[in-house]
Amino acid sequence: MGYSFDHEAACSAVVLADHVAAEREVLERLRATSGIEFIDGFRQETAGRPDEGDLSGEDKRWAYYPWRKAVVRIAGPHEFAAARLDRNRHLITSAEQQRLRRQRIGVVGLSSGHAIAYCLATQGLCGSLRLADGDDLELSNLNRVPATVFDLGANKATVAARRIAELDPYLSVEVFTSGVTPELLDGFLDGLDIVVDQADSLDIKILLREAARRRRIPVIMATSDRGQLDVERYDLQPRRPIMHGLLGDVDTTGLHALSAREKLPYLLRLLDARRLSARGAASLVEVGQTLGGWPQLASDIWVGAAAVAEAVRRIGMGEPLGSGRVQIDLADALNRIDQPTAHDDDAPGPVRGTGAPASGDTRIAEAVADAAIRAPSGGNCQPWRIVVDDKAIHVLLAAEDSSTMDVEFRASAVALGAAMFNIRVAAAAHAVLGSVSFDENHPHTALRGSMVWGRGDDPRLAKLYQPMLARQTNRHPGTPAVIQPATATLLEAVTAGEGARLQLITDRHEIAAVSEILARADRIRYLTPRLHADMVSELRWPADPSPETGIDIRGLELDSGELAALELIRRPDVMAELARWDAGAALGDVTRQRIMASAALAMIVTRGPALTDYARGGAALEALWIAAEQCGFGVHPVSPVFLYAHGDNDIQTLSPAYAEQLRTLQQSFRARLGIAKGECEILLLRLVAGPRPSVPTRRRARSATLHAPR
Repeated sequence: MGYSFDHEAACSAVVLADHVAAEREVLERLRATSGIEFIDGFRQETAGRPDEGDLSGEDKRWAYYPWRKAVVRIAGPHEFAAARLDRNRHLITSAEQQRLRRQRIGVVGLSSGHAIAYCLATQGLCGSLRLADGDDLELSNLNRVPATVFDLGANKATVAARRIAELDPYLSVEVFTSGVTPELLDGFLDGLDIVVDQADSLDIKILLREAARRRRIPVIMATSDRGQLDVERYDLQPRRPIMHGLLGDVDTTGLHALSAREKLPYLLRLLDARRLSARGAASLVEVGQTLGGWPQLASDIWVGAAAVAEAVRRIGMGEPLGSGRVQIDLADALNRIDQPTAHDDDAPGPVRGTGAPASGDTRIAEAVADAAIRAPSGGNCQPWRIVVDDKAIHVLLAAEDSSTMDVEFRASAVALGAAMFNIRVAAAAHAVLGSVSFDENHPHTALRGSMVWGRGDDPRLAKLYQPMLARQTNRHPGTPAVIQPATATLLEAVTAGEGARLQLITDRHEIAAVSEILARADRIRYLTPRLHADMVSELRWPADPSPETGIDIRGLELDSGELAALELIRRPDVMAELARWDAGAALGDVTRQRIMASAALAMIVTRGPALTDYARGGAALEALWIAAEQCGFGVHPVSPVFLYAHGDNDIQTLSPAYAEQLRTLQQSFRARLGIAKGECEILLLRLVAGPRPSVPTRRRARSATLHAPR
């Protein structure tokens, strides 16, 4: 056997054994070569894992590193693996480690990909790696690439491969120093189980996914800004659109011909500019101006590496992992840092939460679930399903309960946010308050809110428990009472405490102007067939067979004349005639009169168009509602047709025949209520000074709302 060593190009260790004649000859030749150092500092760390038997008798080896001009004494392959991965034990069992080490993983792009490849190798999550990058390491890469000045000028994939070889000389690493080109793509993908895409080129990202999808290879990508991780399970969904369909029907050939500027819209759609951090978004604008490339931090790169490693482990072990996107935002987590509460477990006192009500007192979990069910929702549709387990309580947005006015599930997200606020209140009252999070990338719902069972007992929230349970919608006309400055200040502070803003309107001229806008919008709601059908479907009559949802007509607080008119208004044929005549000006009279009788109008707004932003606004809505009732006011939500519309397409979808009128009304509404650009309306509330509601709020039974964990 002959060996020829290219010191410059080498990126793998050469493992040699004394007991193999040909390899012993190579070792003797290396010993005779000037400048090559032999390092024999090996000592036996362990006789192997207990479940692997005694491996101490395995023949030792030598690992030659041409770029180091050094030969190092190492253990045999089985003993080496057992000792090196010994501290994985129990977190990853020996049997799992064996299974994972059969995985073949390719990494494209070895700037951020260097940390990922090294993490996969260190954790023993694969048996072979294939690395591809056509660029050389530069000094500006050293803010995030775990290399040194000795590596400058070397190919990035080669640098990563050498570092991995110095970690584990037995791990097979193949290098594509030309990167992944259309010509080399098939060769790169051959035999791989998983592809990690960290390429800079949008063209290559698309080509890589198209080819991986044909071969049913899953693709994982980590984006360093705010810890974003993308998973595309082409092994499970071979027809899944690439990039989650975010790029639309993009033509790969046509995209390749576009300039960098022309590709920018596609890049923004891929990154989802709404989710970028403020600095990340600002930096994107500066790329090509004051910045030579997309900025990245080493800490963010390693968060991404950890996320990719866990995704690779789950795929390798056949554990649940769906396609989608998730963010692991450390900055956001640190913004929510809280003081831990000390508990003396031996101290006598009332029974308190232990962090897992379902495994102890199930009454606590049921009470918290009941609180969530008490939250308000558009048309009282209760668009959620609740899942309780030993670790957390989850509220999942139920798309099947959506309506036409619930554009892109924004109204449902508001309701879900209110439900999560109620969960926090009930959990605080029962001393099981834990961290709350929202997930827009859940495989089974557009939005999921979760609270981990904890031991928190926030006194401020706990005091709201009974008022929260007693909260009602009050549709009485009321009287134009005066809102005292102290009350206004309190309501503004409560809203701000949940991350939203309150716009309170008390001026009678402004209220009158808003009432006219809302009356005209309601006319359009009546005259648009689909909106009218949705509205009528929400109404519940005394003999209705489904009393647990919708709005009891007695709760509309209508007088006899208004009730008689309702009999006509609910008929679609009557509305069709009015629409044909372009009539029906009186259809908004009840709304106009109710608004004019309000003590004040309260508009809740929040920044950001994402469902999580609407959920945050929903929490502010519920907090404000409870506070207003504590101040002696009833609350009546008002939802104009255009409330959750973003742009012309949404308006057109809501009411094609009246789109232009709706657009004008929305613009006037936002101007009247002082809603700034970038702010989104959560809900408009009438503050009512009047008697209590005539009927209690309807709700589904807990048994109909709770669902078993998946």
